[in-house]
Amino acid sequence: MAFDVVPIWLVFLGTMALVLLCIELGIVDGRRRVRLGRRKLEVSGAIVGAAMGVLAFMLAFTFNSAAGRFDARKALVIEETNAIETTWLRAGFLEDAARTEMRGLLRDYVDLRVKFALGDLTIEDGLHQTDTLHTRLWAIAETAGRRDGHAITTGLLIESLNEVIDVHLKRLSVSLRTRVPGSIWSGLYLLLAVGMVMMGLQIGQAVGRHFALELALAATFALVFTLISDLDRPQQGLLRVSQQSMEELQIKLHQP
Repeated sequence: MAFDVVPIWLVFLGTMALVLLCIELGIVDGRRRVRLGRRKLEVSGAIVGAAMGVLAFMLAFTFNSAAGRFDARKALVIEETNAIETTWLRAGFLEDAARTEMRGLLRDYVDLRVKFALGDLTIEDGLHQTDTLHTRLWAIAETAGRRDGHAITTGLLIESLNEVIDVHLKRLSVSLRTRVPGSIWSGLYLLLAVGMVMMGLQIGQAVGRHFALELALAATFALVFTLISDLDRPQQGLLRVSQQSMEELQIKLHQP
């Protein structure tokens, strides 16, 4: 998405600048009307309140959606950790050579997942390496299935490995393929701009203004927009899903 290329710090500063600019435009137009002796453009508090109410509803909906995906990412980390550890244990049913190879690949897989989640790999490189490891792991399971396809232990191993692959697809969908659409971002900023211009008109046609309050208002909206953007980006910003369970498994698998 085009909005994702904008740094989060720039989202904050840009939103503040937009709020202050729109308020200033409204104030300039309001004062010009007063100076020229024109009839005041009545922008009632009810109209401004309605505009702000629509914006608040849209912000709440978007924030809830982004927060829900953030919680889903946290749950999927634990689910993936359990699936990998189960596969690691069930790999013990394999013959010595196959067991050693599969556990080595699982160890590499956990290392890769941790690096990928922490942003130490590019998305393209991380996905390519993940697909390669999936192919190699599944090849081992296929060989075991052909050799003894009726064994319960082989079926359990294939089942857990299939779950590892399925959880990866879930994480990929929630983290990278399901985001706040660009049309919603455009709508939010349009509503914000309209509401701030209307508010500026009220201020401009009044007796005085309070710049400190305007600055606080701009910072408030900028913070909300920044939090939504931060929640929506899994590999950027301050709000990141904890990888503690995966890191603990990583330490466990690297023990002798």
